[in-house]
Amino acid sequence: MKLVSPIPPSVNHYLSYRAIMRNGKPLAMSYKTREAAKYQQDFIKYVRHEVFRQKWHPLHDKNQHYYVDAVFYFPRVDMDANNYWKCMFDAITETGLIWIDDNTACERVQKICYDTENPRIELTISPVQYVGVFDNAPQMEAFESICVGCRRYKRNCSILQRSKEGRVQKEIVNGVCTKYAKDIRED
Repeated sequence: MKLVSPIPPSVNHYLSYRAIMRNGKPLAMSYKTREAAKYQQDFIKYVRHEVFRQKWHPLHDKNQHYYVDAVFYFPRVDMDANNYWKCMFDAITETGLIWIDDNTACERVQKICYDTENPRIELTISPVQYVGVFDNAPQMEAFESICVGCRRYKRNCSILQRSKEGRVQKEIVNGVCTKYAKDIRED
């Protein structure tokens, strides 16, 4: 999936705060700035159009991660790429068409250039090859094929589940589960 975004509001201009009284006590409440709300409204419309146009098929898996390769074209040299992800990613997340949550986005700045006439961010989004703690799907499938013979497997093995979620566990050493116990009912 390829997207081109105008430069979004930075994290410094994404949210603003106002004081409110709740139960007689002052409380700071955050809200999106007008600039951020407008950017997100326009970018959401654009992302929806591009998903349809590019025939992107989202993988509705909360554990699927995505690389987001970006080339920044800033209007000035004093801008920091790290400040421009949040507002943009929240807009993409709101569409529900690329990923379920932006906590699965792996942002990678590929290049920073300067273009005063056409500032923008060019994004290339692609699913990662790794699955949880495994380097790829075949490695995960090979691990799980051994798990099938374990008595923990039929009880929804938490070790297997957490490894698919990307959680590193001491029970897995060099790709082997140390808690494997042959399911004797299978013989």
